[in-house]
Amino acid sequence: MGYMTINNRKVAFTDEKNVLSVIRKSGIDLPTFCYHSELSTYGACRMCVVEDERGKVFASCSEVPRDGMVIYTNTPRLQHHRKMIIELLLASHCRDCTTCHTNGTCTLQKLANQLGVSFVRFENNKPQVPIDESSDCIVIDSNKCILCGDCVRTCDEVQGVGILDFAFRGSNMKVMPAFNRIMADTDCVGCGQCRTVCPTGAITIKQNISPIWQHISEKDTRVVVQIAPAVRVAVGDKFGVPKGENSLGKLAAALRMMGFDEIYDTNFGADLTVMEESAELVERLEKGENLPLFTSCCPGWVKFCETRYPELKKHISTCRSPQQMFGAVLKEDARVNPHDGKKTVVVSIMPCTAKKAEIHRPEHFTDGEQHVDYVLTTTEVTRMIQEAGIDLSTLEPEALDMPFGIASGAAAIFGVTGGVTEAVLRRLVNDDSQQALQEISFTGVRGTDGLKEAVVTLGDREVKIAVVNGLANAGKLMDQIQSGEVYYDFVEVMACRRGCIAGGGQPLPIGPRTKKARVEGIYRVDSMAQIKLSNENPIVTTLYDGLLKGKEHKLLHNHTDAE
Repeated sequence: MGYMTINNRKVAFTDEKNVLSVIRKSGIDLPTFCYHSELSTYGACRMCVVEDERGKVFASCSEVPRDGMVIYTNTPRLQHHRKMIIELLLASHCRDCTTCHTNGTCTLQKLANQLGVSFVRFENNKPQVPIDESSDCIVIDSNKCILCGDCVRTCDEVQGVGILDFAFRGSNMKVMPAFNRIMADTDCVGCGQCRTVCPTGAITIKQNISPIWQHISEKDTRVVVQIAPAVRVAVGDKFGVPKGENSLGKLAAALRMMGFDEIYDTNFGADLTVMEESAELVERLEKGENLPLFTSCCPGWVKFCETRYPELKKHISTCRSPQQMFGAVLKEDARVNPHDGKKTVVVSIMPCTAKKAEIHRPEHFTDGEQHVDYVLTTTEVTRMIQEAGIDLSTLEPEALDMPFGIASGAAAIFGVTGGVTEAVLRRLVNDDSQQALQEISFTGVRGTDGLKEAVVTLGDREVKIAVVNGLANAGKLMDQIQSGEVYYDFVEVMACRRGCIAGGGQPLPIGPRTKKARVEGIYRVDSMAQIKLSNENPIVTTLYDGLLKGKEHKLLHNHTDAE
C-alpha cells in the first residue's frame, strides 16, 4: 500500500493501475473522453490532466501512482486548460444538440455545462460529410466525432473486429472504415459496442420507432411484441427504477397504454431454443460429427464466425435464435388463426443492435416470409415511452398475455454469459431439485470472465464446455480450436462482454455497478421462477403437440438453399 496527496488530502492506493483511478477512488470524478478501464490507455483527450507540486502538468490516466506523489486536480491553470479543450472540440463539432439522439446523455454536452463553457469563440469551418445510414444496426455521423478513439479501441481490443480506425493526419484526421467504405460494405457484426463507448452522437442506434407508431395506429393491424430477458433489468434506468430491478410488469403496462395489442416474453422462445439445441447437442455427441457445437443465439457472433472462420460455420447450431423462433411461432399462429382478419406485425424489444440485422437474414425466413418485422432496442422503447408521456416508475405491474405468457427461469438467464449453457445443462440433466440446480451453477459456467470452462458428465460421457464472451476472446478460442490446442464439445459465444445485459442497444451509461446489478437482476428472475426447466413449461409441451407438430424443423431451425 502506498499514499499520495490529492488536493491536500492523503489518499491510500494499492493495485490501481493509474493515478486517475486513485483520484476517482478518493471521490473526485475527474472528466475524461478517451479513458475506459477495460481498454488500453490512449491519453488523447487530455481532460484528466493534473498538476504536481512542481507545476508539471500530466495526464493522470497514463501515470502510474507512486508513493509520496503530491497532485492537484482543479487549479486555475487546469480549469483554463479543460475549458479550452471543450471549446476547441465544440468549434469543430455539429451543434444541433436539440435534435441529436444523444441530447441529454452526451458527455461533451455534459462536460461543457459542468465546466461552464457557455460561448464558443471559433467558427466551425470543418466540411460536412454525409451520414452513413447503410447499416441495419448503427448510424455513423462523423460530423459529431471528437476523435477520442474509444470506438476504435473497442472494435479492435474488445471485439477483435477492427472495422474502425484513424485515417489521415492533423486537422484532416477521421475515424472511418478502411478505404472509406460504408458500414454495410464492411465485416461489421452490428454488435453496437462502439455506440456504447461513444461520448457524443457520432455513433447511434438505427431507429425503427416511426413505422411502429404508424402500425399501432392502423385499425386493421395487430401489433404483437416480444421482450428479451435482458431488457427487463435495464428499461427502468431512465425512469428512476433501481438498477437491475425487474421492470417487465411495468413495461407490459406501458406497452398496453401505448397501443400494442399482445405482449409476450422472448423467454418463451428461449425455452424452445433450449429444447431444440439440447436435442441437437445429444445428436451430435452420439454421431461424433461437427463438434464442438457452437450456439447460434447471438447474431453478432454468427456473422463473426461466418466472416472470420467460414470453415467452422458448419459447427454453428442450426437452431434459430429465441427471437426468430418466437417470431416464427407468432406468424404461424397468425396464419392458422384468423385474429379477426387483421394483419399481424411482430415487434421485438431487444438489448442488441445486431438483432436488427438478424431479422433480414434469408435463412430466418420460412417460405419467403419474414417472421420478425421490426426490432426496437431497449433505448428506443425507452424513448417511445417518454414520447407517450408515460412515467414507467409509477405504473402498476401487469401480466403478459396468453397463450405464450409462461416461461422458465432457465430461459431468463439467456441474458447473461453462461446462461444458454446452464439452461441446456438443466434440460439434459432433467432434474429441477435445488441440489441439481446448484451443482450445475457451480460447474463454472457462471461469472463474467472472458473465457470459462466446465466439464460435466452426461450419462457415461464427459462433456467439455467453453463459455466465451467478447468477440476478441472468441477469436482467440477459435484459433486454439483450429490448431488442436484445445477441444470442446459445446461452446457458447456472446459477442458482448458479460452478455446481453451490456448489449449495444441498452441504456447508457453501462458502468461496472450497472453491469453487476443487471447480472444479479437476471439471476433473481431465475431464482423467483416457479418453473426451472424449459421442458417443464406446459405451454411448450402444448405447442409441440399442437401448432408445431410436424413443423418443428421448418419453424425452429435455419434452412440452407439445399433444404
